[in-house]
Amino acid sequence: MLLQLPGSEHRMGNLPCFHQIHPIVSQDGDLIIGIFLSLFSVEVSNVTGAQLFASPPNKACKPYQWLHKNYQQALALLFAVEEINRDPHLLPNISLGFHLYNTYHSDERTLESSLRWLSGQGQSIPNYSCRKQDKSVAVIGGVTSALSVQMGTLLDLYKFPQISYGPLDSILSDKVQFPSLYQMAPKDTSLHQGVVHLMVYFEWNWIGLVVSDDMRGEKFLWEIREEMAKKGVCASFTEKIPVSERTQMESHKTFMPRIITSSGKVIVVHGDTDSLMILRHSQLPIVQIEKVWIATSHWDITMRPLYSQGHAFHGALTFSYLTREIPGFKTFLKTVTPLKYPHDALLRGFWLSAFRCPDQPEYLEQKLCSPNASLETLPLCSFDMTMSGFSYTIYNTVYAVAWALHEISRRKSEERSMANEEYLVPYSWQLHSFLKKTQFTNNAGDQVFVDEKRRSEAQYAIMNYVFFPNGTDALVKVGQFVPKAQFGQDFTICEDAIVWDWWDSKVPCAVCSESCCPGFKKTPLEGQPTCCFDCSPCPEGEISSQKDAEQCTKCPEDEYPNKHKDLCLPKVVTFLNMKEPLGMTLAFIAVSFSLLTALVLGVFVKFQDTPIVKANNRTLSYTLLISLIFCFLCSLIFIGHPTPATCLLQQTVFAVVFTVAVSSVLAKTFIVVLAFKGIRPGSRIRIFMHPRVSVCIVLICSGLQVIFCGIWLGTYPPFPEADTHSQYGHIILKCNEGSVLAFHCVLGYMALLALGSFSVAFLARNLPDTFNEAKFITFSMLVFCSVWASFLPTYQSTKGKAMVTVEIFSILASSAGLLGCIFIPKCYVILLKPDRNTQRQIKNK
Repeated sequence: MLLQLPGSEHRMGNLPCFHQIHPIVSQDGDLIIGIFLSLFSVEVSNVTGAQLFASPPNKACKPYQWLHKNYQQALALLFAVEEINRDPHLLPNISLGFHLYNTYHSDERTLESSLRWLSGQGQSIPNYSCRKQDKSVAVIGGVTSALSVQMGTLLDLYKFPQISYGPLDSILSDKVQFPSLYQMAPKDTSLHQGVVHLMVYFEWNWIGLVVSDDMRGEKFLWEIREEMAKKGVCASFTEKIPVSERTQMESHKTFMPRIITSSGKVIVVHGDTDSLMILRHSQLPIVQIEKVWIATSHWDITMRPLYSQGHAFHGALTFSYLTREIPGFKTFLKTVTPLKYPHDALLRGFWLSAFRCPDQPEYLEQKLCSPNASLETLPLCSFDMTMSGFSYTIYNTVYAVAWALHEISRRKSEERSMANEEYLVPYSWQLHSFLKKTQFTNNAGDQVFVDEKRRSEAQYAIMNYVFFPNGTDALVKVGQFVPKAQFGQDFTICEDAIVWDWWDSKVPCAVCSESCCPGFKKTPLEGQPTCCFDCSPCPEGEISSQKDAEQCTKCPEDEYPNKHKDLCLPKVVTFLNMKEPLGMTLAFIAVSFSLLTALVLGVFVKFQDTPIVKANNRTLSYTLLISLIFCFLCSLIFIGHPTPATCLLQQTVFAVVFTVAVSSVLAKTFIVVLAFKGIRPGSRIRIFMHPRVSVCIVLICSGLQVIFCGIWLGTYPPFPEADTHSQYGHIILKCNEGSVLAFHCVLGYMALLALGSFSVAFLARNLPDTFNEAKFITFSMLVFCSVWASFLPTYQSTKGKAMVTVEIFSILASSAGLLGCIFIPKCYVILLKPDRNTQRQIKNK
């Protein structure tokens, strides 16, 4: 059975340690809300469970540390209660009061505070209350999940509604384990996405992660790692901060050095203010460490034990809840002084500590320093005039309880007359059915739902923490993250407004490996994370146009990489053009030699009756000269833009006309041999001395070549093609031979005829005759064979226009060799030594 005593307002009296008063602040009312805030911490003792209730906790005063920034939460509670009590439409004729307790980040202290609230003032006896009338209806507390669990295990025994204002934790949403616990904080399910979005924006991929060693920390670590992996960001290290205050102090010496000496220049810190005591209270070295801190929404990065320790987090970026301003709250804060609330021992203690009064007075009657000062004059590390996320949640929580109580009061007034005032106080368990359905619009215009499923996603303001040389600091808004906004509007940031650390004004570089420039690709390092890599140049013919390319891409067939291999350029289409110097020169030589051959033919026709022309078979000479004219002119087919027609004509015309020329030389040589062999009496060779024999040799030999060319054209003829690989940056238009076998067969047949002509001419070179041209034929065929013997290896080793040039040169050189060796000496005799070209001269010889 719970004994009840009426609530009273505490004065400091002569207690030496006011922080051990339970409650430290109370305001009486018809209905009482218990609220547990973390306002200051004390040294943790080695108290065991058996010793917990052995002696009064205030027997000895222990050193305590004010958490000044958290005092705004107490003022938000006071502001909300005063607003509700002034509102004639909310809980009319019913006043709302509160009992404010301090919570410590330790199991025994939290359990002790909860028992004191249940048992009554100054008592901590289980299942006992010295209050005559219990007007308590709900408990607001649980700045951390651990505190909520510790309080919930006790409060749930009495069905007291416990409303947590701390960060939303999915573990606490389990109504089987925590049926009496409600969470009022906004959903933080997209917080990790906003943090990773910030990393991607600044191109950071080597990030240190520091989280609290609890379920919320594990959940955030799992979520942010998954999101980082999607965006190509790696964790350089991961550290977990113990949530136990005693463990924090014990691990301080090994914990901080690991963070300071880590290679990660950007560190994401996730956890609440209490669990991150180790960072706030750590004596960081005087030498500045080049670290950029990214704090999540639940850590007040401005809170520090000493004024001079803000430099450690200068330039940090923090995600704060983006909320609307509560009307009148700043005005209320400006008017708060100990003179306005003379009986508030907590306010007096805060005032003495925040304004750093030289000697904290022990009694209320002593003179208070700076009585007319204002909270807005305090530095940011001591007090913030802007409502924090926790204060905003506490404000909404008080109103949620008030609206639930208002609904209960309205229902009871409809059911019965309210003559008996005792019926105004509902049982605590009756509040559950109304509280879970409560929804309202607060004075800032925001919709508030107690039901977690209907609650909206949290929106964040990205703040930049700046610590000035004079010891003051500020939080400057530099961006925001709105998860449900349209793409492109969900994340905005003003990079120019950000103040980084002391050592550089540029955006810090937080990468494991320097970015690979365009033209290079990333090469993973064995055993290292994906963010650690080497840069390798792209292979030949491939490019990478972006930084940190995973793979290089090949250029299209009609393009080629530039020098830096970061761009594909269109290839230059080229061929042996008549307008080019080389093409023009070869064409000029071909036409010149063809005209020279035509001139020689004219000389032979004009002097056809002279002995030197008659002696060497005029018909064969004419045939050879005409074929040589076509040999020179056929080289022109190789010059110009290749087409299907020119590709068909190039090799076939060349093969046929050269075969006719070589066949004519062979016939000439054969006739010379027959002429000397046939003069012997009784020789049977005389029957081959007929003039048609030479014609038959030419026709038969040329006919076989025509047959070869016909088979070639009928099976796999030459065709035009674009060679994109032979010459860098160029597309060579040329004729493909089609059948390589047919091409070599045609050349081999000509080589066979040429070797036959050379052999016969060589054997007949010394036959006695005035106009024996066997010597000239020998030299001409020697030149011819030498040219074409060197043609094949040269042709196979060259590519592009060089192949065509080599073939044209071979055609011109071999043709010129035949013309020069066979006909130029005869023209010399005909034109310059006419006296040697007479019948008389022949007889004299």
